[in-house]
Amino acid sequence: MKTYKGRVISPGTVKAEALVSHGGLNTLASFQKALQFGDKNATCGDQNNPDLYGKQMVGKALCLPQTIGSTTGGLVLYCACAMKRQPACMLFSKPIDSLAAAGAVLADVWVDDVTMPVIDSLGDEFLQEVKDGQMITVAEDGTVTVE
Repeated sequence: MKTYKGRVISPGTVKAEALVSHGGLNTLASFQKALQFGDKNATCGDQNNPDLYGKQMVGKALCLPQTIGSTTGGLVLYCACAMKRQPACMLFSKPIDSLAAAGAVLADVWVDDVTMPVIDSLGDEFLQEVKDGQMITVAEDGTVTVE
């Protein structure tokens, strides 16, 4: 068991199975099937992300370095939460970008009955150590435990 401490962007507690991306997450490409075509499992549609492509993101502890892509990124995250097709949490090894942060915060404030804790600045070691399928626990103070 290993513990990491990050900065809380969107608060909450959760325990979920890890889904790891070593490349940046293109939010629009990744969530497009979930938002436009009714995929309730939010199967990643980004063919340029071999770590995530074709994998279910709903309910997973999404571990990633950063988000990439267009200025729609924040809106995509907000919409995924509003449609209840969001990951259990998003855990960034690097500092979060302003667009992803905006989407997470807006979802936290505006969407009832949905939580998606978001923690950033967990460090490169976090992303090197965590593997798909490991259980992740997120505490309210930004402590992330990998079992």
